Amino acid sequence: MPKQLIPIANKPVLEHVLDNIRALRVTEIGLVVGDGAPAITEAIGDGSRFGARITYIRQDRPRGLADCVRIARGFLGDDDFVMYLGDNVLPEGVAEAAARFRAGRPAAQLVVQRVADPRPFGVAELGEDGTVRRLVEKPRRPRSDLALIGVYFFTAAIHEAVAAIAPSARGELEITDAIQWLLSHGAEVRADEYRGYWKDAGRAEDILECNRRLLGGLATDVAGQVDAASTVGDQVVIGEGARLVGSRVEGPAIIGAGTVIEDSHVGPNVAIGRDCVVRAARLSDSIVLDGASISRVSGLYGSIVGRCAVIGPSDHDAAYHRLVVGDHTRMEIAG
Repeated sequence: MPKQLIPIANKPVLEHVLDNIRALRVTEIGLVVGDGAPAITEAIGDGSRFGARITYIRQDRPRGLADCVRIARGFLGDDDFVMYLGDNVLPEGVAEAAARFRAGRPAAQLVVQRVADPRPFGVAELGEDGTVRRLVEKPRRPRSDLALIGVYFFTAAIHEAVAAIAPSARGELEITDAIQWLLSHGAEVRADEYRGYWKDAGRAEDILECNRRLLGGLATDVAGQVDAASTVGDQVVIGEGARLVGSRVEGPAIIGAGTVIEDSHVGPNVAIGRDCVVRAARLSDSIVLDGASISRVSGLYGSIVGRCAVIGPSDHDAAYHRLVVGDHTRMEIAG
């Protein structure tokens, strides 16, 4: 599945992104999609449930972020816009950065964050007045620790820049090259420092870290059935139609609608999707997607279990297990 659809706290990463965009009072959203278009379209729909209208813009292959702006030219017109990468997790949102952009309307405003090692990122070098002097993509010797984190605000000036640049050495139209073109032609480019939590949810470890972070903000809400032999801790959400039988759920954790937990210990830091079954299992620090089944597994942790996966016992002994399991997978785990 597209990584943007992997759920964090039982909501796809892309939905967290769309929530942040709607918080900026943006109601017209262009979603650039590639090979994962059918799955994304099915999951997100026309945007009505987000209070927005979504237009899907097809990119035939990855050609760079500036190419996303190029192919969206007809959709964007001459409006100001925000470009927001679909796998970015920023729980605090970017409303303050948007307000500063609306007030000053520089040609471009970049959202940046200080990082310990800027070398894997695009890096912004600033002048004393806070304007951007130069952008460097993945510098070997960074002169700044301000990394671009995948949120950009633009006026229509960016379209001339995108039209003027050539593909980079890797064959893509780089947004950093387009912004550098603006700088070279005297346009104002500013940087807005984001001080909240940020993670690019591109790896299993990052997804699990984001899950822990977002689950930490849960308030207890038990809509499902909990029998007398079960206990539910603080910061636990149990969806409608879910059932707890002889089990313990330790927060923070979220259990999706229709899921059955029997004779198990779940949590902390666990998100289980809809219509799952967990029996005689111990599960912590993990994400379980819709329809999965886990039984007689004594120590599952740090795992991502795909949709409709089946995990059960085998004849071998092991103290613990760590899995990243794809959709519709079946595995046997030592009990």
